[in-house]
Amino acid sequence: MNSQNELQEKLQISEQNLKEINNFLLQGNNPLINDLLELIDKYGGVNEINRKAEEAKDLDNLFSQLEKKKPEYVKDLEWLYAQRDQRAFISINDYRRKILGADYASFKFDESFAVTLELSACQYFPFLIEGAQRAIDNQDLMPGRIIRVRRMKEQEEDGDLLAMAAAMQIIGATYVETLDTKGTTPGPDGNPVNVHLGGPETITGYFGGVGQPNDFAIKWVDEYLYYYTNYGVEQVLNINPGTVLLGYFLYKLGINNEFKISVYMGNDNPYSCLWTLLTAKLFAREDGSSPLIGFNLANSVNNQTIELSAYIRNEFGFEDVVRLEHHVIETQKSIVRQPYDRRQELVELALKVKNVSAKHEGGDVEVDSKRDHPTDILDYFRAKEDIINANHWDALRINYLDRHDAINTTARILTENGISFIAARNLHHR
Repeated sequence: MNSQNELQEKLQISEQNLKEINNFLLQGNNPLINDLLELIDKYGGVNEINRKAEEAKDLDNLFSQLEKKKPEYVKDLEWLYAQRDQRAFISINDYRRKILGADYASFKFDESFAVTLELSACQYFPFLIEGAQRAIDNQDLMPGRIIRVRRMKEQEEDGDLLAMAAAMQIIGATYVETLDTKGTTPGPDGNPVNVHLGGPETITGYFGGVGQPNDFAIKWVDEYLYYYTNYGVEQVLNINPGTVLLGYFLYKLGINNEFKISVYMGNDNPYSCLWTLLTAKLFAREDGSSPLIGFNLANSVNNQTIELSAYIRNEFGFEDVVRLEHHVIETQKSIVRQPYDRRQELVELALKVKNVSAKHEGGDVEVDSKRDHPTDILDYFRAKEDIINANHWDALRINYLDRHDAINTTARILTENGISFIAARNLHHR
């Protein structure tokens, strides 16, 4: 009978198998690779793509475009700039004194275990500005990371895309956009991405992984390169194994793209996380970096699975590269059973695992559950026009402010437990 070590040796990947994989990727007539290379060429090649993206995200350029499209948003951004520079937002140290009072001096915060305060989703720029005013009035915090799940073409037209790109730089938050090449909404050309999905009401189709079928993986890259080169959008949501692989390919080829794997990918056990991180390692750059910036595990995972995923991540040298993102609050409707509040688990986890984020998809349960229009994941997929026509604009505004308050509830709980956090860096970390 083989010993355990002898048995484990059989898992070693042979050099011959690695050679065959490399040979496949480097075949001159490989249609999968050639389609990607032709798309990169369409945008001018790797260096030109990166140059355009750097130019596109320049704040002066964003302001100049916004002045033509939505000048009132420029005034909002100038206000945000001024409030930041006048230090109207509470500092982290002052926030800790506010929460801890006389006990403040006895606490020692380890910044290497700081939890990123993540808000999902901020769909509309005016909501962000109102949240900033609330943060000033209440002397509380703005999130350090923001996820957006709004239709790209729609927000390109009304100026929100430009305004949010500028605002994120001003406040010092990372952010993620969600491309239109997905099954739940029409694609960039207005046609269905998948003829078998009729919008979010058929979202169970995702259980079969049919959000980006056939040639839509390449179309997803095409859409990404458009927003990357025209607006400097670096981080986008990734929901499909094929587009995750293409994201690794782009980065390996030299494009400075980044992505976050969505909860919709369903990574719900350590072995699925190993599969994801294994591929990230195979296609990492020589410096060890990867485009996989955020890794959102399924809502069903427990702390042990997150800890084992962190073990895999760390063994592959990704501890500072890949943020493990975990929902601590979810929308009241259409995604999980309620009540859903994982903050106590977060406190336990944050003492052991570095580079994690606490994602807030809904408001505090006791508040959100009593709203006339509680948070609903399906609201993400609605057109702005439909929301306004249904008289739901104010309800969604309240939903956003409830998420803002939920972020601050988490910050208070973390602080009371001596755990550090990352809020909007340019506003609070000084």
